[in-house]
Amino acid sequence: MVKGPGLYTDIGKKARGEYLLFKDYQSDHKFTITTYTENGVAVTSSATKKGELLLGDLTAQIKNKNVTADIKVDTNSRLLATITVDEPTPGLKSIFHLSIPDQRSGKAEVQYQHDYAGISTCIGFNANPVINFSGVFGTNALALGTDVAFDTASGNLTKYNAGLSFSTADLIASLTLNDKFDTLNASYYHTVSPLTSTAVGAELTHSFSTNENTLTIGTQHALDPLTVVKARFNNYGKASALIQHEWRPKSLFTISAEVDTRAIEKSAKVGLALALKS
Repeated sequence: MVKGPGLYTDIGKKARGEYLLFKDYQSDHKFTITTYTENGVAVTSSATKKGELLLGDLTAQIKNKNVTADIKVDTNSRLLATITVDEPTPGLKSIFHLSIPDQRSGKAEVQYQHDYAGISTCIGFNANPVINFSGVFGTNALALGTDVAFDTASGNLTKYNAGLSFSTADLIASLTLNDKFDTLNASYYHTVSPLTSTAVGAELTHSFSTNENTLTIGTQHALDPLTVVKARFNNYGKASALIQHEWRPKSLFTISAEVDTRAIEKSAKVGLALALKS
């Protein structure tokens, strides 16, 4: 594993402490089961109930030396395939994204991670592709990056973002400008107690075009080595909480709930998730 600033997409993720504020919160019912064949193939079946709608997908992950293939089929009869090739050079990786029947959404990506840089270039599989480039430079403590996309058909930049991240042993913070510099995002994550996985985090998003602010604060705490609780609240009055229990190795049961404190007469949204691995 190459140590360094990572890729541009890591900046916001790290500051939120690997999705402290958003991961595992849901109002749907989800069931996931993962099994492993004798030759190491991982097969994952997932079903999600959104109101009266039932969605499902089937994913298979196949590994052979330095090549990993992830193949997914969903209820809309779409086949998505991601092929990752770890090159002999440390830190270099090639990724191919394929989609059937929408073949125009396919793309090829090359990533390179170094102790002081993380670079990613992506190009679509069509006559006039969109070319995406992102680069992060610095160390695992302080890094500055940018993310741009160029549409060869129109000759215009369709995306340009910039970000800054700062990390210490127990604190991670980031500042990004996204949506063509229209959205300012500031994230903060602090580990209070590593022994109990206690942490706090906050994210502030400001839109310059609408002058709207969204502030979300959250925390997590491990009741015991197998049980974690989380809670979050935003400035629109939405309060959420969840409890997640690992009732067997790598098998998780999660109950989450959300309530609108400005409309307390409405019923709370309750989500259930069961993930099994065998």
